[in-house]
Amino acid sequence: MNSVAFSVFGFAIKWYGILISTGVLIGFIAAYFNCKWRDIDYDTIIDIALVSLIVGIIGARLYYVIFQFNTYNGNILEMINIRNGGLAIHGGLIFGMGTAFIMCRRKKVNFLKLMDVIVPSIIIAQAMGRWGNFFNQEAHGGPVSAKFIQHFPKFIQKGMFIDGTYYHPTFLYESTWNLITFIILLVVLRKSKKNGLVFFLYVGLYSLGRFFIEGLRTDSLMLGPIRVAQLVSGLGVLACIGFIIYSYRAKSSEK
Repeated sequence: MNSVAFSVFGFAIKWYGILISTGVLIGFIAAYFNCKWRDIDYDTIIDIALVSLIVGIIGARLYYVIFQFNTYNGNILEMINIRNGGLAIHGGLIFGMGTAFIMCRRKKVNFLKLMDVIVPSIIIAQAMGRWGNFFNQEAHGGPVSAKFIQHFPKFIQKGMFIDGTYYHPTFLYESTWNLITFIILLVVLRKSKKNGLVFFLYVGLYSLGRFFIEGLRTDSLMLGPIRVAQLVSGLGVLACIGFIIYSYRAKSSEK
């Protein structure tokens, strides 16, 4: 599996960067069509999303490096080199959404209304980005048999054959789950006017899928014996359930 798409003047352009960039572009296009469902000005989305995206990428790398700090041995250049992967989505979401929240406060924009429009874009970008992991042959699961992997397309089989062993294509599982979540979020965005519902469904659905898929992976960031992504995902599911219960009770009290 070649992680390099092509070279420009000797500089390698990797599939990882191309696919992440494509995902971001698709996300901005999706937001353009989705903003009308929450009456949010697209220029406002662009202003907030661009800054949040930059901070989110920094946060994603910082989050990853913190949990893998010992592997870098003080090598600053490697710490900031993201061309070979190493972006933790939870770090990106925490920093990016935190930035969006601050900017919404300053611009007097309803944060939940804005996030309802943005999260479908985030999840479709995540779905694309996982294919970057495929070309880097990372974020895969544990070993599987040749009989198991033969149920997947030939190019998946080839990409998951690493050093003589086949591995779970967990990137594919998550990409597929993210695509399903994207469709669900689009439907809810159009059917419901409840601010925050789409946002918390994103948090809950993505976290639910990630919790189980993370259990198959071999490269999890760890906090002692705990997989960090599973811990954060568990909190995400609880946050979604809490919002739904709160919304239901609030609606019942209004009757």
